[in-house]
Amino acid sequence: MGSTSSMLIQYDIEEVQDHCNHAFSQQEIVSLYHRFCQLDRNGGGFVSADEFMSVPEFAVNPLSQRLLRMLDGLNFKEFVAFLSAFSPRTSLQEKIEFIFRVYDTDCNGKVAFDDILSILRDLTGSFMTEQQRQKVLTHVLEEAGYTKNSHFTLPDFMKIIGNSELKMEVEVPID
Repeated sequence: MGSTSSMLIQYDIEEVQDHCNHAFSQQEIVSLYHRFCQLDRNGGGFVSADEFMSVPEFAVNPLSQRLLRMLDGLNFKEFVAFLSAFSPRTSLQEKIEFIFRVYDTDCNGKVAFDDILSILRDLTGSFMTEQQRQKVLTHVLEEAGYTKNSHFTLPDFMKIIGNSELKMEVEVPID
């Protein structure tokens, strides 16, 4: 799967399908490949942060800067693996692992109060004051049996979020 100008062959499709745990059908992978080629304006086989920011829906997302940390420089196989977190065929555990990586802003394998507060700040903007955000977050953590000083590992995160009816789905238009 070298340059984006090369054709996607059956072997490549099956390899990508395996890499993303069959979150997408072969037809969806072909559609994603066409979208990837549109984003990869220079034809280098990788999509840059600037190229991702050219997607209006992505650019206006309050978490776009955090997601860019995970997206910048992805090849097609990595691009599909990233998007698989939004597939209805992806398990709840895989979705929670994805969210954990978004929240783990310093990539240390732990999510701290400040990491969550930072995300909450991005999501709420000027609709809440900093004091309100801290108060709400402290209350939510205390209700779950944690304190402001707790650090959450992935198993903690799974325990807290795993009981919710988490839906993270996106449709892949078929050409």
